[in-house]
Amino acid sequence: MGNFQNILKSLRLSKGITQADLAKALNISRSTIGMYESGTREPGFEILEMIADYFNVDIDFLLGHTNKTIKTTNPSAAESIYYLDDETRAIAQEIYESPDLRILFDALKNATPEDLKFVIEIVKRMKRND
Repeated sequence: MGNFQNILKSLRLSKGITQADLAKALNISRSTIGMYESGTREPGFEILEMIADYFNVDIDFLLGHTNKTIKTTNPSAAESIYYLDDETRAIAQEIYESPDLRILFDALKNATPEDLKFVIEIVKRMKRND
């Protein structure tokens, strides 16, 4: 099921909820959420729909088939789901706005702030050596 386990965990953490919180909201067991996140179990279509509705994302996004994260046109909701935290969002914006770094934008959207800073530093060092 692609990258579902990582996407589910990222969505849950970005919302600041526990596995137990998500399980309660979906009316399933906490251990089931744990198995989804560890990749030892995969949800059926009905559960996928419930998860997509809960996080307001497309099922295709949950399955890793698209980068379209949000079903609504509310940009603030999309931003809160797309990045794990504000620091990562700010660094990604810097990459996006820089012509020299923009090529990295899509490749790094799931990176941590430390990963992004590391890549920026490498690119800057490489440019100094030109």
